[in-house]
Amino acid sequence: MQLCFYFLPKLPNLTVENVDTHTQALLIMKKIAFFVLFLSSLSLLAPAQGFELYEPISSYQADLRTLERKYSMHESQEYYDRINQHYNDWLATIEKIDFDQLSYDGKMDYILFRNHILKSQFLQQLEEEAFQKVEFVTDFASDLYQFVSNRRRGGLVNGKDEASLFHQSTLAFREANEDLEVVMPFSSWMEADKAGDEIKSLRENVGEAWQFYYGYHPAFSWWTETAYRDLEQTLIAYEKSIREHYVTDAVKGDGSGIVGRPIGREALLQRLQFEFIPYTPEELITIGEQQLEWCRNEMIAASRELGFGEDWHAALEHVKDKFVAPGEQPQMINGLAEEAIAFLEDNDLLTIPELAKETWRMEMMSAQAQMMNPFFLGGESIIISYPTHIMSHEAKLMSLRGNNPHFCKATVHHELIAGHHLQGFMNQRHKPYRRLLGTPFWLEGWPLYWEFQLYEMGLPEGPEDRMGFLFWRKHRAARILFSLRYHLGQMSPQECIDFLVEEVGHERANAEAEVRRSFMGRYDPLYQLAYMIGGIQFQVLSREMRGHGRTFREFHDEVMRQNNIPIELLRMYLLQAPLTKDFSTSWRFAEGYRP
Repeated sequence: MQLCFYFLPKLPNLTVENVDTHTQALLIMKKIAFFVLFLSSLSLLAPAQGFELYEPISSYQADLRTLERKYSMHESQEYYDRINQHYNDWLATIEKIDFDQLSYDGKMDYILFRNHILKSQFLQQLEEEAFQKVEFVTDFASDLYQFVSNRRRGGLVNGKDEASLFHQSTLAFREANEDLEVVMPFSSWMEADKAGDEIKSLRENVGEAWQFYYGYHPAFSWWTETAYRDLEQTLIAYEKSIREHYVTDAVKGDGSGIVGRPIGREALLQRLQFEFIPYTPEELITIGEQQLEWCRNEMIAASRELGFGEDWHAALEHVKDKFVAPGEQPQMINGLAEEAIAFLEDNDLLTIPELAKETWRMEMMSAQAQMMNPFFLGGESIIISYPTHIMSHEAKLMSLRGNNPHFCKATVHHELIAGHHLQGFMNQRHKPYRRLLGTPFWLEGWPLYWEFQLYEMGLPEGPEDRMGFLFWRKHRAARILFSLRYHLGQMSPQECIDFLVEEVGHERANAEAEVRRSFMGRYDPLYQLAYMIGGIQFQVLSREMRGHGRTFREFHDEVMRQNNIPIELLRMYLLQAPLTKDFSTSWRFAEGYRP
């Protein structure tokens, strides 16, 4: 207490002789006000209740980004060792935290943070193991690695020595390239690709180090110009040869031209545990099959209303042909976005900040990008897929038909409000540090839940609209099936394409783009199944919370305030269920589930 008064401003001595009673009272009140203000400032310096791990999580992320910038040669043992040390250091740090003394939010963050580090370390170890299998392709380049390392602190160079290093390295890499003809090829294209990444990483870092000195050190520039250029071209050629040096039967020639990275059952199980999904791949496939069957029956009902009987394929073709003319798609999308927002507010489903409604905008997707993303993407900007003038006639028709108004009505709100735009808007404003700790099951499951919810509540106005919603719901079920079966080695990319065309009703070019995106777009192996599985989790949780007396708005608003976290942990928070330091997944959310 004495320390607090020490920091208060010096006030004149208060005596009866020199200050009247009224002034004495004012001065005393002023002193009390300063004291209260000081105490308030102390509370700002202390960790807020529920945010005890805010600074550790922020420091962890900042440390990692700093290390990644410093150790820029990411395909090197030096990099893997240093990043693994970072993970071990932080695991040791959080182990010292007294879990029992944390607030409920703090305990939640502890579980999330620890899980994130363990997951990151697991994925890093897989990458390191893959690297160590092909590390030998640069066995003779230790002096080049040293040149890169010395550059980080501006080590001395003289030019002549570096020119000799570049020249000798060029000869060594040329010889290695020529020897590939008699060297046993890599066992898979993935190994060859990893080795190619190693060469690329070395080339880019040597180039950056050379550029650092070039032009600033006269002797270095004079000596190394041609030697470096020769080395650069040699590394480019070697990388190309390495990437093509694998056994030809390591990849099924299924004709699709799509080559992915199937990871196998054990890796799927480990990833599912990190995402708090207590199901096996086989159990998830069963869920996908049940959803697909439900969608098929609903489609047949809508098909009958449209006069096509049980031929849902014909009904879907009818819906696809109701596309708008080129040039009119943006206005149609805008109308659907405004309609969805009005529906949410009129039914008191969600609190939508005015700024969120004001700040979303549009972009158009290039013809090239549509080869990977045939449908629009979303967030603060909704990126619209529609034909451009340079597309072939067939590609134009497929894009028009695949982005018809009835299909779009089911997904504009998925991309904007209450989906990805609102998610991003709220994530930046509520517990933003949790974005690092998130999961695709929350990210994609939330918009998918709204597709479920708005279908049930009557946003689709007729059978054409319902066909549009059901097409996408079927697509999400199909994603569970084809992605898991691919990673289990049960389906080839071409079989996945055919499955989407026959079972979902995709245009073939759009199905090819979807499979290409899934397996060649650097997505996590669980990403595609996360849409529907996350949507089911949210739907089950919503029903449970209403049983506990929460309104739709209360539940939805609370979801937005908790940021991106595994849905099982969100459930624990909403129920205020006890949390343990070694919490692990156990919520069998799909048992007894009905759409």
